[in-house]
Amino acid sequence: MQRRKIIIDTDPGQDDAAAIMLAFASPDEIEVLGLCAVAGNVPLSYTSRNLRIVCELCGRPDAPVYEGALKPTVRPQVTAEHVHGRTGLDGIELPEPTMSVKATHAVDFIIETLRAESAGTVTLCTLGPLTNIALALEKAPDIAGRAKELVMMGGGFFEGGNITPAAEFNIYVDPEAAKTVFASGMPIVMLPLDVTHQLLTTKARVEKIAALGTRPAEVLVAWLAFFERFDIEKYGSDGGPLHDPTVIAYLIKPELFSGRDCNVEIETQSELTVGMTVVDWWHVSGRKPNAKVMRHVDADGFFELLTERVARL
Repeated sequence: MQRRKIIIDTDPGQDDAAAIMLAFASPDEIEVLGLCAVAGNVPLSYTSRNLRIVCELCGRPDAPVYEGALKPTVRPQVTAEHVHGRTGLDGIELPEPTMSVKATHAVDFIIETLRAESAGTVTLCTLGPLTNIALALEKAPDIAGRAKELVMMGGGFFEGGNITPAAEFNIYVDPEAAKTVFASGMPIVMLPLDVTHQLLTTKARVEKIAALGTRPAEVLVAWLAFFERFDIEKYGSDGGPLHDPTVIAYLIKPELFSGRDCNVEIETQSELTVGMTVVDWWHVSGRKPNAKVMRHVDADGFFELLTERVARL
């Protein structure tokens, strides 16, 4: 398998942290060119902090971290402390990060990297709102043709939404940005709630991670225990859905997932359904497909991969 060059754009978030850990634990498949923070689950000051905490936990204080958008492109900021806690990484006390952020703005880093690397070699991995990517596309439309693809966690179809009945959080926070990205012509792989809600952090699965006995595993288990409490109460399930690591798992083992090419449009006007990803799963609209939308995942295979890789950290 060819090693993937990736940029991670993220708003950590306990599940974002798990995704970053999976990426750092997979150097044979993945080369992380840089990590970009964006406002989302918590404000930018916390997402930047949290991103650096995860880098240091993984023994990667050398990883370049860039700060991006402070707020959505058009709308007031919406955050999710009710899910992730005040800091976004509640669940365990960790030292404040000592590594610094790069002086370059995340949007400029994305543009410069896509232009500097050979066309079709860099994958954008988005784990939060698409604000940074949309701003980069507006500033430099040519980069849409230079990215290998954009692999994103966001949206939903059969599952509906998780922040409103119609909208998933990452899209809801900045639907205008999502609309820009889906209209860009960039190849997109979408990992929606329909997939992530199949990936429950059951007691048995989390116990296997805890049994690793390493510091990264201990921290991840504590994060998951805090993160899943909201969804357990909401859904009455054994564990909560693990969203963002699907992006990295897809890059490492795409055979775990299945879906189809669809047209996806983003609702930005309706107060009732703003942020909805209108997925033409049945190809009834006549609109041209603009994303590969995943629908099914091998849940046991996913957690086996996550556990095996976390053991390497």
